[in-house]
Amino acid sequence: MAKRKTAAPENSLPGGPENFAHLLDARAYAALLESLRQPLLPSIRVNPLKVEVEPAIREWSQAYGWDLRQVPFCPTGFWIQNNRAPVSQTWEHRLGQYYIQDAASMLPVELFDFPLQPGALVLDMAASPGGKTTHLAARLGDRNVIVANDSSASRLTALRLVLRNWGAANAGITCYPGQQFGEMCPGLFDAVLLDAPCSMQGLRSTDTHPMRAITAREQSGLALRQQRLLESAVLATRPGGQVVYSTCTLSPEEDEGVVDAMLKQFGSSLRLDDISSSMPEEARGILQDKDVTYSKEVRKAARLWPHVYGTAGFFAARFTLLDAPAHATIRENIRGRQNRYELLPQKQLTGLIQQWREQYSFPLEEVLAEYRLVVIQSGRELYAAPEWFFGAGSFLNLSSVGLPLAEITPDGFLPAHDWMARFEAKFGCGRYQLPEEQIEPWLRGSDISGTLEARFNLRQVVLVTDAQGRYLGLAKILNDRLKNMLPRRLAGGW
Repeated sequence: MAKRKTAAPENSLPGGPENFAHLLDARAYAALLESLRQPLLPSIRVNPLKVEVEPAIREWSQAYGWDLRQVPFCPTGFWIQNNRAPVSQTWEHRLGQYYIQDAASMLPVELFDFPLQPGALVLDMAASPGGKTTHLAARLGDRNVIVANDSSASRLTALRLVLRNWGAANAGITCYPGQQFGEMCPGLFDAVLLDAPCSMQGLRSTDTHPMRAITAREQSGLALRQQRLLESAVLATRPGGQVVYSTCTLSPEEDEGVVDAMLKQFGSSLRLDDISSSMPEEARGILQDKDVTYSKEVRKAARLWPHVYGTAGFFAARFTLLDAPAHATIRENIRGRQNRYELLPQKQLTGLIQQWREQYSFPLEEVLAEYRLVVIQSGRELYAAPEWFFGAGSFLNLSSVGLPLAEITPDGFLPAHDWMARFEAKFGCGRYQLPEEQIEPWLRGSDISGTLEARFNLRQVVLVTDAQGRYLGLAKILNDRLKNMLPRRLAGGW
């Protein structure tokens, strides 16, 4: 039975480029129409927490026949111009060595001034599905604390898996309405990213931002919601801190209109930064939308047109808070904590450190200190998590936090895949090299049978690698076989 087409809402705005024709001259509009006839190139963002960017790019280009071209405003972002191997089906993608993301969505994070000072706190106010949070973790070197928030509890599972697969240890996930942060923790954060819910009028449908019809009333409602969210973001920022506002729409009402409203509301306390130096070509905000005129300051924002960059349409702006505005009174009922995590007792922590030193030559104590992490426990599961959440940040109600570290078992502390995939280069021993012919069945989730090396003990957990030393997962030694310990989300489907 054929699916019925969903009718556009009554009084809906045009969903195509004609809705924005008045914002462009004739030549630019013709270029826009031509660009929309071309397919959108897939793009990836490399994970520097796990691999070195340039060697990885060379290796993948050779292995998969990719012709990679760098995204001009993101040093770790690349378009794939010759996609002979599906980007979603490689082992590198499953291991979190790169993230599949439209190039336009790479812009907002790159607008912050990095590096941030040690101990800086960062808020991603609308984080799901996690692409921009992983970008933040990469640009921060995973050494600053990130609060990854989303107002929808149903989206938190996907967010958690994305962050774990990326190897982000210094992040905690919360579930608050974004409008609450300004009064819940005023002046707390050094940087706030608000990738706001929007009408998604970016002229190019993507997996995460599909085009859809929208009414003028709905668009005005979204603009009002965006203003309230951005107000909360500003109030949650310390003086001298930065706020980046972005949308995946080209609608001026939701872009320049929201920025203009914030400048009027906060006056001299808030500065809109000129980000043109971050852009390889001019992509400035507009001053006029039909009969609406915006402040000349909005020209300092960035508007990505599909015909200029070959991306979906996008908008971004960066603010700096100069003076502390009048903050709302902190609402204690919002700050109440419900936390299922407990610090691992020192005796057990000492045992874990010693076991991993002896078995893997892994300097766990040094890594925890370097990244300002503590080991916490939830049942038998252990996590390495930012110490801030268990001190000054203990008022936050956490959905999840940190990176899975180990599991407590009768045989000792069983290493977690996510921790191994992130820090495998620091494991000095305990590696088992698979022969080439066994790699494919291993990646499909199969156990490997055969004679094992005598240097391994029964029930020992080892890091499985290929001949080049690349990490392929964990295995347990069981008599004459390697028991495959790949997470279900990674095994199979090859």
